[in-house]
Amino acid sequence: MKKSVRKAVIAGNWKMNNARPQTKALIEELKPLVKDAACDVVVCVPFTNLETAVELCKGSNIKVGAQNCHWAKSGAFTAEISADMLTEMGVEYVIIGHSERRQYFGETNVTVNQRVRAALDAGLKVILCVGELLEEREQGITEEICGLQTKIALAGVSKDELKNIIIAYEPVWAIGTGKTATADQADEVNGYIRSVVEKLYGHEAAEGLTIQYGGSMNAGNCDELLAKEHVDGGLIGGASLKAKDFSVIVAAASK
Repeated sequence: MKKSVRKAVIAGNWKMNNARPQTKALIEELKPLVKDAACDVVVCVPFTNLETAVELCKGSNIKVGAQNCHWAKSGAFTAEISADMLTEMGVEYVIIGHSERRQYFGETNVTVNQRVRAALDAGLKVILCVGELLEEREQGITEEICGLQTKIALAGVSKDELKNIIIAYEPVWAIGTGKTATADQADEVNGYIRSVVEKLYGHEAAEGLTIQYGGSMNAGNCDELLAKEHVDGGLIGGASLKAKDFSVIVAAASK
């Protein structure tokens, strides 16, 4: 981390887990554990838990995020949620382009860009996910894939709007598999993504951009990962469902 020029952010992606009683219990347990954090703390919960989470996090240092939003403001998009609906509830962050959305629900680089645009227009902070498949890493095209995803997702985003974007590098082969990119691998790809942003927006903007690592970051490996220059936090999956484990990662990012 390089906290002198950019924020460290630890965000939990709960995915499709926890009904409202479990949400209440987890957030109540988490609040005292992270109240002195020297980094930003975000919990990204299922749509049905957003209202509960927003209410519970009032007055605390924990911010609430959603896991997706649609690109349209309204219309015939059954089962979708607009960015304006999220901000009206008090949601501050939204994850866009997670690999599971790309893999299971037909998300493309173009629709990721459309969702980013809608989220920014609604006043949300975006956690933008990019990352390569295992076969793409084995083919030696990790940089090409991550660079392409980053460039398309940021199309039409101004330098000023970039301040409301966090990029999360999530190698698809390390999500929910127990496999983790080495600290050096994470730092290398995060650094490359930063170089792509620098070409688009300039050195100062790139240096100020928070780039997280996601992909089985946990209480056991977070110190090593977060010690790297270009790893500015984490988008945490499984470990975010356990308050103590999540708080260990927050503590590591607060150093």
